[in-house]
Amino acid sequence: MLNRINIQKYIKRELFSDIIKHLGKPEMTLITGSRQVGKTILLLQLKDWLIREKNIASENIFYYNLDFIQDWQIFQDQTHFIEFLKDRSQKEKIYVFIDEAQKAKDAAKFFKGVYDSRFNVKLVLTGSSSLEIKTKIKESLAGRKIIFNLSPFCFLEFIAAQNKFLYQKLFLRKKIVVLDQNELLILFQKYIIFGGYPRVVLSKNEQEKLMLLKEINASYIEKDIIGFLEIKNKLAFSNLIKLLAGQIGQLVNIQEIAANLRIDRQTVERYIFALLQTFVTKDLLPYFRNSRQEIIKMSKIYFTDLGLRNLAIENFSKLNQRLDKGELLENAVFNELNFYLRNSLAKIRFWRTKQKAEVDFIIAKGNQLVPIEVKYSINKPKISLSLRNFIEKYQPKQGFVVNLSINNQSLKIKKTKVNFIYPFELNKIKI
Repeated sequence: MLNRINIQKYIKRELFSDIIKHLGKPEMTLITGSRQVGKTILLLQLKDWLIREKNIASENIFYYNLDFIQDWQIFQDQTHFIEFLKDRSQKEKIYVFIDEAQKAKDAAKFFKGVYDSRFNVKLVLTGSSSLEIKTKIKESLAGRKIIFNLSPFCFLEFIAAQNKFLYQKLFLRKKIVVLDQNELLILFQKYIIFGGYPRVVLSKNEQEKLMLLKEINASYIEKDIIGFLEIKNKLAFSNLIKLLAGQIGQLVNIQEIAANLRIDRQTVERYIFALLQTFVTKDLLPYFRNSRQEIIKMSKIYFTDLGLRNLAIENFSKLNQRLDKGELLENAVFNELNFYLRNSLAKIRFWRTKQKAEVDFIIAKGNQLVPIEVKYSINKPKISLSLRNFIEKYQPKQGFVVNLSINNQSLKIKKTKVNFIYPFELNKIKI
């Protein structure tokens, strides 16, 4: 059935180009990401690309999904599978795509043995839970694999599903006229509310989007994560997610959370680690040079997908009607920065002093620093005291204020140029 899918109608993922460059490498390609994030479709797109662009015969490409019992049974006997690959790869190179690879019997040993057989075979594996992958595959395949993490749609991919013309404008970084900028701002606000899970984005109405988010939450968070970790206090785990969803962008105080949930500190730390490792959340560490003046211990936590975040707090109101609109925009900008900097050595941090001066994001690469402040709405170009303090302390060449009101304007503080941009213009940040 999967082979009959019209792959061309699916959105080309931005990670696609990174992965096809690795298809010619000997190491296994390991694609991680939560359930329903689009890994299966990505594999089918890769298969289609090999046939169409590299003239690989379809009989030299094999696809298995270990969620299906008939495929899972194949991976219970390593010897038979190695014999199969040896027989098929004697004349030409073959490609083997394996969905949910961690479900193979003794997965790490299984794929290590296949790889070390050194046949003319390229293995491309996917897995949904990085905790399970780490337990069964990741650590045992050191030097034998490269990992690619597939996230929900970034805004660029979201636009590709909504408006091909605007997508081309953004992708090619062409000038966008004011009316199209306004349309992009409207779409960005919709993107913030329901998030970027592909099926949610491609659904036609809000009721269907909500049903899909509930399905994802039930199958992934409640089944995969809670089930794999054998979490006994499911209520506390669920309440932790709600608590974190209600305080995105704030410092995470483990002791305070433990007191609120009436569980011990170690349990809170284990639950948060689980959410981080299974792509539900992502943490943001502080930037510091002077530990006496700047807070260095507490991190912040953001949600990888804002649709799931809004489901946790049961609020899908329009952005301009919400009390948490600033926090939602900040979370969205964080996700976009992670996307644009995914192949960079630059790190994303936040800056906060003991005097509570704070800058939302700092892009740091060696001695280069770019401060970024996020404001939902501003009436005129203006620099906050916190951003001014950071600029005067570190004297970066440039800074940015990301907002929904003003773009194409800038201010100068000594030698630092501060640019005002829309959230879909984050590709203007160079470091």
